[in-house]
Parts: sequence; C-alpha cells; structure tokens
Amino acid sequence: MFGLDTVVLAIIGLAALSAGALGYGVLYSRIEGDRRAESRVKRVKSAETDRTKANAARDRLNEVNKRRKSVQDSLKTLEEKHKENDRRNSPALKDRIAQAGLKISVRQFYIYSLVLGLVVGFVAFVANGSLFVAAGVMIVFGAGLPRWLIGFLRTRRMKAFLAEFPNALDIMVRSIKSGLPLNDAIRMISAEGQEPVRTEFKRIVEAQQMGLNIPEACARLYSRIPLSEANFFAIVIAIQAQAGGNLSEALGNLSKVLRERKKMKGKISAMSMEAKASAAIIGALPFIVAFLVYLTSPEYIMILFTDSRGHLILGASAIWMSIGVMVMRNMINFDI
Repeated sequence: MFGLDTVVLAIIGLAALSAGALGYGVLYSRIEGDRRAESRVKRVKSAETDRTKANAARDRLNEVNKRRKSVQDSLKTLEEKHKENDRRNSPALKDRIAQAGLKISVRQFYIYSLVLGLVVGFVAFVANGSLFVAAGVMIVFGAGLPRWLIGFLRTRRMKAFLAEFPNALDIMVRSIKSGLPLNDAIRMISAEGQEPVRTEFKRIVEAQQMGLNIPEACARLYSRIPLSEANFFAIVIAIQAQAGGNLSEALGNLSKVLRERKKMKGKISAMSMEAKASAAIIGALPFIVAFLVYLTSPEYIMILFTDSRGHLILGASAIWMSIGVMVMRNMINFDI
C-alpha cells in the first residue's frame, strides 16, 4: 500500500512538473518580453536621470566659469587701475621710508643725509684740497647715497615679503578650514608669522581695532606694500565680503597663483641670464678697451680729454651708449 502511494505521488509530481514546464514554454516569450520591456524602461529612466545630472553639473560648471571670469576681469581692471595710479603718482619720501622698514621721519632722514654729506665732503676736501671735488662728493653722499640706500632696503623688503606671503596664506587657509574666523587667522599671522609679513598683518589688526572692517584694513596693505600680490589679497578679501563664497578655497588659489608667478619669474630670470651677461659685456667693452689703450698708449687716448673735438666725440659716444643700454635693458626685462 505504501509503495502504491509513493508511485502515485511520483506520477502526480512528474505530471505537475511537466505541466509547469509546458506552461513556461508557452508563456516564455511573453515573460521574456515583459522583462526586456521593464529593463528598457529602467535604462531610459536612468538615462534621463543621468542627463538631468549632467545638465545640472554643466550648468554649475558654466556658473563657476562665469563667476571666475568675472572675478578675473575685476582683478585685471583693478590691477590696471593701480598700475596707472602708480605710474602717475610716485610714492612720497615718507612712504618710501616706511616701505623700507625704517622707523625714522623725513626730517631725520634729511638731517642724517646732510651730516653724512658734510662729513664725507670735509674728508674729501682735506684729502684732495679741491673745493669742486669736495662739493661733488658731498652731493653724491648727501643726496644720492641715502636715497639709493632707501631704494635698496625697500626692494629687499619687498622681496622678503613676496617670499613669505604665500606661506602666510597657506597658514590662513589651514586656520579657516579648521574653523577659525578670518580675524583670528590674521591675528595668528601677526603674532607668529615671519618678517615683514608679521609687521604688515599686525598693522591690519591695529586698523581693525581702530574701527575699520577687514576689507578696508586689508586694502591699506597695498599702500604700504605696493605689489600686485598684496593687491590681489585685498581684492580677494573684498570680493568675498561682498559676494560670499569659500574663502579658504579663494586664498588657497591665490597662494598657488603667487607661487606659480614666483616660479615663472625664476624661469624667465634663468632664461634671460645669457642675454643679461651679453649686455653687460657689450656695455663694459668700450670702457675696458679705453682703459687698456690708456695703459699701453696714454698719449694716443688723452687727446679725447684735452681737445674740444675729443669732448664732442665723448659726448656723442655717451649719448649713443646710453641709448644702446636702454634698448638692451628693455629687450631683456620681462614683466609678469
């Protein structure tokens, strides 16, 4: 009885399996068609979603590009305006002394220059006995040398500022990303930065304490450090205060731009070094030849200094020499 029931159940199972296989075979094409149709619908929806995302990303990219172009145009316009003002108005002596990092007044500068000129002129008069030579030496050391020294110290301080400024910007970027406000980041540079950046940022903090806001205080940096890099920093702070945005990203981009400008200046200086050496040799060649001729045949060349026609030749030569030096200087100097 048990064996008969097992056979019956097996027959029933096989019959059900056969019926199911037959039904699947009959309905396979319809099921497969529905599945393919559902898959195509999903792909179409996914493509539409991807297209929507792509359009949104493209719109955001276009907006970023438009904003970047607007910022670049603003930077270029403001930089050209500052350059035009600098060409029209040369910095006063008081500003040049401050930019050189000296803590003396204009009156003290004139007093020191006068004392230096008188002392050196007196020494020259005692040594030479010629009043004309003493007057020339006094003018050179009393009026020329102090101003040249101010220019030298000013240029050196500007170079030191350019070398340290990108590092200060990187510190500000890290401080802002860590959650500190811009005021605290500027105070950190004014307390822990390197000279002369520390002194200039300390003046920004002092200007804020006097009641100025951050953009106005940063705008004063360009009057003390007349460099394009300082101008860029003030413009970035002003634009961020007006339009908002990611300040850490803007300062990071500015730091990268400043480093790239410095690298480009180094490359151009290395590439133009051969031309500068050639210009120096060509410029010094007439003096070297004249000196060698004087050593070998002094009577032959002294006529240039004793005869009026020689004076005329020397004057014309000096003019043409100056023109040649200026042309070569303009050919080998590049502005970035």
